[in-house]
Amino acid sequence: MQSRSTAEINCWSASGHIMVKSTVRFPQEVLDKVEQMVEEGTCSNKSEFQRFAVEYVLSKATDHDPNIVDFDTICTEIFAEQEQTEEDMLHAEPASAGDETFIQVATRVRQFGRREQIQTAEEYIDTQYPASDPRSILLDDILVPYRNQLHDDDE
Repeated sequence: MQSRSTAEINCWSASGHIMVKSTVRFPQEVLDKVEQMVEEGTCSNKSEFQRFAVEYVLSKATDHDPNIVDFDTICTEIFAEQEQTEEDMLHAEPASAGDETFIQVATRVRQFGRREQIQTAEEYIDTQYPASDPRSILLDDILVPYRNQLHDDDE
């Protein structure tokens, strides 16, 4: 009898594809986010999420055709918050090299962060730019070290 590696046949999928087992290690924070998505019902379990993630990347990076049932539905659920609405795009100001307003807003956001007023900073960002505006995303990134510092202080 021929021996099998740990990545050999484990079971058959509902669609008739051979399924193999593979062990993947993630940082705890990544796994926590996956578990949160499972709890929210976006995916039925961690394995489904991991299969989806692999299929999604392959479909974007190669000519791979995803084999997951309801692939498009899962994509819609996972990326719904990231889709830009037409209204957001109409109200977003175009970025320019000399955008003094953005620099002033970024300075204020950083001040709030240094003072551990993260929620106030987030509300301030929301009043300045729509969530789909790249400047909003950049301003939110300014807060990351301050959020991490608060998290570390809590432990």
